[in-house]
Amino acid sequence: MRKKLFTVYLLAAVKLIVFKYPLDRLMDTALSWQRGAVREGLNTANFTLLHTIWMYIRYRDRLNSLENLAGNVLVFVPFGILLPWADGWYRAFWRVLGGVFVFSAGIEVFQLLTALGAFDVDDILLNCLGGMAGYWIYCYGFSRFVRAPKRADGSG
Repeated sequence: MRKKLFTVYLLAAVKLIVFKYPLDRLMDTALSWQRGAVREGLNTANFTLLHTIWMYIRYRDRLNSLENLAGNVLVFVPFGILLPWADGWYRAFWRVLGGVFVFSAGIEVFQLLTALGAFDVDDILLNCLGGMAGYWIYCYGFSRFVRAPKRADGSG
């Protein structure tokens, strides 16, 4: 059940992040894709850490800064909660961070290669911060309320 819930979350995150546009727009993008899309994606990609974050802070009065910054963090909070809950191997900080990083970087590279979004290294950073916030919630809150049921013999 826990792994199924985590899988549903992953699918919802991919839908929200990658396939956020209407189906007709996604189809137009897919049908018009050419090798040049990767070159174009490389030209618009942000590989400079903190570049986009500082831009959002600097132009906060003109851009939907809070929505973009907070959105990138909040979408990954459930990742940090659900991954260690679904699989005990991921109860270590570094394993959750690695999982968040790989999933987030995979989405960004997919966006770069398909033109279904834009690659931004700052998104990876913000996603990892969200995942770590979720992990903190798991460690200090969630795990205290969602425990394995006590066994009838009083142990456990």
